[in-house]
Amino acid sequence: MDTKRMPLAALFLFCVVICSGTRIPKRPFYLRYSEPTPIFSGYSYKTNTFQQQVDHFDYGNNKTFSHRYLVNDDWWKPGQPIFFYTGNEGDITWFCNNTGLMWDLAPHYKAMLVFSEHRYYGNSLPFGNNSFTQANINFLNVEQALADHATLIDYIKSSVDGVHNSTVVAFGGSYGGMLATWIRMKYPNLVNGSLAASAPIWLFGDLTPCQGPYKVLTNAYDKAHPLCPLAIRMSWDALTRIGGSKDGLSWLHDTFKLCDVPKDVNGLSDWLKDIWFNLGMANYPYPASFLEPLPAWPVKEACKVLSTKIFQSDRELLVAIAKASSVYYNYTGSATCLNTNQEAVQSLGDKGWNFQACTEMVMPVCSNGIDDMYPVERWDMKDYADNCKTLTGMNLQLKPNWIITQFGGKDISSYTSILFSNGGLDPWSAGGVLKSVTNDLPAVFIPDGAHHLDLRAETSQDPADLKQARTMERDFIDKLLSNA
Repeated sequence: MDTKRMPLAALFLFCVVICSGTRIPKRPFYLRYSEPTPIFSGYSYKTNTFQQQVDHFDYGNNKTFSHRYLVNDDWWKPGQPIFFYTGNEGDITWFCNNTGLMWDLAPHYKAMLVFSEHRYYGNSLPFGNNSFTQANINFLNVEQALADHATLIDYIKSSVDGVHNSTVVAFGGSYGGMLATWIRMKYPNLVNGSLAASAPIWLFGDLTPCQGPYKVLTNAYDKAHPLCPLAIRMSWDALTRIGGSKDGLSWLHDTFKLCDVPKDVNGLSDWLKDIWFNLGMANYPYPASFLEPLPAWPVKEACKVLSTKIFQSDRELLVAIAKASSVYYNYTGSATCLNTNQEAVQSLGDKGWNFQACTEMVMPVCSNGIDDMYPVERWDMKDYADNCKTLTGMNLQLKPNWIITQFGGKDISSYTSILFSNGGLDPWSAGGVLKSVTNDLPAVFIPDGAHHLDLRAETSQDPADLKQARTMERDFIDKLLSNA
């Protein structure tokens, strides 16, 4: 089988594609060219739809669309809480099946579970497959998405018996964690509190150094073995030297088991950068298929072959790099060749996130090649804007500081009842809230945690710091319910 690489795309979240040194952040939650196939989790839910306004802020626009949301009320009792997932950039069924914490907590709290899909993702397309034209995509922004989630909460509380006085706790991870934060800020009358996991709400403007994500990523590889990030840092020049000839490109094709001989090393380099980043995000203490089928502690697994010795030649180093990178795309050994082609047709999710990353969700990411293991990639707004035009085919107005204007940047001490959790192994923690802002805005830090590890289901392999974090999260929910 061929393992294809996602095309040029946007964050969260967030990784990157080169364009004159400035890269458009890829989708934060998962960085693939198509939606991951949900693994059967054993969770059961009803699939419902609600007619949402296409434009919540234009009183002359009566157009609506079918907004999908999932509900489980197996344990719910009248008056007990609603745990509400603020859906982010993808099919809501995937988030539902990968947010085990909510399912673990629901029986104890007799909670109703609601997973709300984000407009322009999954099945919630305001204009069907025509949603991504320049005329129709302008209704895709944070304000409209938050209004969707808030309107759905209001609808549920007014239409379901026994829910009117229920406490609502929002949950979200990555971009979803941002939305969980912002919905509490914007609609405190509807959402009593939020658990925001791996939410880089401070990765905008100059709130956080743009090198932060790659620096955290490099530290995670250094923790696996100090020689590992050194080998990766050396590999970029080795790729350039080897890939400078036709014979060298042919050798790279054979060594990395690629489906096609690369035209140059740029695509291969970008592909490898994404691999190291994705391994860092999914660096869980047990086997998981969050992005790809991966072993426990996949960064440590990849670093095993990069930390055995000091490599004596470019080819010796790149043979090891090829073996290490296969932990991500071919750990099972089922792929006959690997496809780094960036020409694949974009999924609907990519189209939506590209637009968001080129309007409101502008999160600067860069590297200096010294404190991190990546080659130098400067941040330049003009380059970013030019890349957005090429990527989307649209003339878009970037608003790099609009999120700060709306939600206060780091000046958030007036808000209450939001718990921020971040992992020390997660590159996106660089833009997260790592220390408690006030007693009502607590922060939980998980040194051995990767991307929103705490939102995943409990397992026997959970490290001690994760168990402690979940205890703090339960205490937070207990406090919300007692105050309500």
